[in-house]
Amino acid sequence: MYLFYGNKTSVQFQNFSPTVVHPGDLQTQLAVQTKRVAAQVDGGAQVQQVLNIECLRDFLTPPLLSVRFRYGGTPQAPTLKLPVTINKFFQPTEMAAQDFFQRWKQLSLPQQEAQKIFKANHPMDAEVTKAKLLGFGSALLDNVDPNPENFVGAGIIQTKALQVGCLLRLEPNAQAQMYRLTLRTSKEPVSRHLCELLAQQF
Repeated sequence: MYLFYGNKTSVQFQNFSPTVVHPGDLQTQLAVQTKRVAAQVDGGAQVQQVLNIECLRDFLTPPLLSVRFRYGGTPQAPTLKLPVTINKFFQPTEMAAQDFFQRWKQLSLPQQEAQKIFKANHPMDAEVTKAKLLGFGSALLDNVDPNPENFVGAGIIQTKALQVGCLLRLEPNAQAQMYRLTLRTSKEPVSRHLCELLAQQF
């Protein structure tokens, strides 16, 4: 991940120090290596920082970025959420319809499934929906669902500790302006979390 810090003022930022903070158990779930940045950022200048992030095991809360610096002699310390979510570690997986349904049946325990029925927050456009699902990280599988209006996806979340297989099905109902989203994974917290994250996109 590349972070860019821009000083839009005419006054130099001094003692500039961005630090990644791991809330809760995140230290054992994500490994983040950061490259150091210059301690001064001149007025109108921009500096870049590179973060190398490795997923050790599944996580629910994103890391935080604490940025400390002095502006005109006054200490500043904003804290921001980094856009690092579990789906960033997706590897898209292609599979045939027969394999998909076989795997779907294998993940049939109630705790392996998360489902959400919700109202559309944006216009329901099939091409936009495809782009959002691909952007989320899963592969889109064509000619799998008997209903051609539905979207089906598959992927594997790669962590250092284990791989979590994920299957998803998004059923739009244009008439009611509603969606039904179903996620099945081999790990209960992952199913719930991915379902929450993906539902926010629509």
